[in-house]
Amino acid sequence: MRFALSPEQLDFATSVRKLLDAGRTPTAVRAWAVGDPRPGRGLIRQLAGAGVLGLAVDERNGGVGAEPIDLVVAFLEIGRAAVPGPIVETAAAIPALLQALPDGALAARWLPGFADGAALGTVAFASPDHGAVALDADTAEVALIADGDKLYTAHRTGIVRSVDPARRLFTVAADETIASGEQVSEAIAVAFDAGALAAAAQLLGAGRALLDAATGYAKQRKQFGKPIGEFQAVKQKLADVLIGLDLAEPLLLRAALTMSETTRGRDVSAAIVACGDAAYQAARAALQVHGAIGYTAEYDLSLWLTKVTALRSAWGTTDMHRARIARALSADAAGERASRGAL
Repeated sequence: MRFALSPEQLDFATSVRKLLDAGRTPTAVRAWAVGDPRPGRGLIRQLAGAGVLGLAVDERNGGVGAEPIDLVVAFLEIGRAAVPGPIVETAAAIPALLQALPDGALAARWLPGFADGAALGTVAFASPDHGAVALDADTAEVALIADGDKLYTAHRTGIVRSVDPARRLFTVAADETIASGEQVSEAIAVAFDAGALAAAAQLLGAGRALLDAATGYAKQRKQFGKPIGEFQAVKQKLADVLIGLDLAEPLLLRAALTMSETTRGRDVSAAIVACGDAAYQAARAALQVHGAIGYTAEYDLSLWLTKVTALRSAWGTTDMHRARIARALSADAAGERASRGAL
């Protein structure tokens, strides 16, 4: 299996990066955090115009019908730029959910608006521990609750505080049941993994941005008459971050390539654990290299620090994903023993 991007995918990544670099993303993030979505929505519409929001949407619903790896390429750049809003939900999780349902009416109803940037969607995966919490339920035109084998439309009921001010979380309550049954349960599982895969790519992209910021600052800031980047301790710390990010990337690409296979859940969990750990290591190193200035909300580094901290557990805790990996590996080992016994 080849874990390398094609020239076309690299060109696509470059075009998305240029678009986001020109979009004054930090300004949009800060505005989103205080309840002004206009700059962020403008940026999201530009992404839609570049085809990003329609990558996971099939052609009959106004999208591109691309492969999961193409979505990962886009979300690496979205994470690198710390784009605000329910992008994972709109571009990855909800398209996967609706297109996995046997009835295509819901997909035809909402996905064309998602693909062209006219509407945003959010979804809460209900759990006994945390209830139903959805990102940006005050901004999204479509809010859903996925609970067991049922799918509901929803409305917001309260606010949940996040460590990342730009991740505006709300408790939501169910309105109308729009789908139910065993196939809905399977579609919800597919949607969760699609969202976790996109979040893993976001984390890896954010980790790359933090490493770039730390490296650039280490070249400029001087101590004892020379840049701090020349000190061995700083070099080693940044090298460890680079190694962690580089080791996480193949797991992310493998997960994208196996989304339609039986190992999907295991591979997605491995990807988000590795990308989350690598991004968190990058955040810690960037903060240490920057020193006290890294703590200030006015300094742009804080936008990535809080993004990584919040996103790392937004699509399942590390413990949850490690447990899922362990179950999958145990099942594989049991199957191998059984096949040997049959021989």
